[in-house]
Amino acid sequence: MKTVRTKAIVLRRTNYGEADRIVNFLTPENGVMSAMAKGVRKEKSRLAGGIELFATCDVTIGNGKGDLGILTAARLETFYSFIMTDYDRLQFGYEAIKQINKIAATVDESAFYDLLEQTFASLNDSTIDVRLTKTWFWLQLAILLGVGMNLATDINGMKLVEDTTYNFVESEHGFIFHEKGMFTTDHLKLLRILSAQAPKVAAHVSGVGDLVNDCLWAAERVVAR
Repeated sequence: MKTVRTKAIVLRRTNYGEADRIVNFLTPENGVMSAMAKGVRKEKSRLAGGIELFATCDVTIGNGKGDLGILTAARLETFYSFIMTDYDRLQFGYEAIKQINKIAATVDESAFYDLLEQTFASLNDSTIDVRLTKTWFWLQLAILLGVGMNLATDINGMKLVEDTTYNFVESEHGFIFHEKGMFTTDHLKLLRILSAQAPKVAAHVSGVGDLVNDCLWAAERVVAR
């Protein structure tokens, strides 16, 4: 492989030998790249500070063996440190990395990098309800995988209308009319906002705290995990 300098997010770090690590990076233009970080576990390593989790990095990966390159330089760009202070945000951060790592290894799509970077930024913002970020992540991931939630029509092809209640049908990724359904017009509006806008936009919508648990429940079920 040729030498590549790129922005990157660390997906996984695996100890190797006495002082090395194999690092899996997610990059905007080259997808998942793996590199050997030689001596990175030594106390005075120049590379260690540039391959933190929950961060964006600037890395240079040189020639190695096969698909495994050699990490020759690494610099931290943005470290989303607040994630590390909140258990719920931290655990979901790990879940987001897990999901992206699993998918990006088989699907070549630069948008996965943007999704993970924006997820970190939202989790790092204490003014954004973590449930909004979770809901947004699952909705966006579903869209990238081509299985996005249908927020235009019900499962019978009828337009979703106001002042009507619906239930969510997991197998169809959509809604069906029910007189006592759990999803109202306000639920659908929030789901539409989170499908099209960043979590910080939805954070300014009044009453989201009463809606987001139901929306998160549905969003989690759109992507088979």
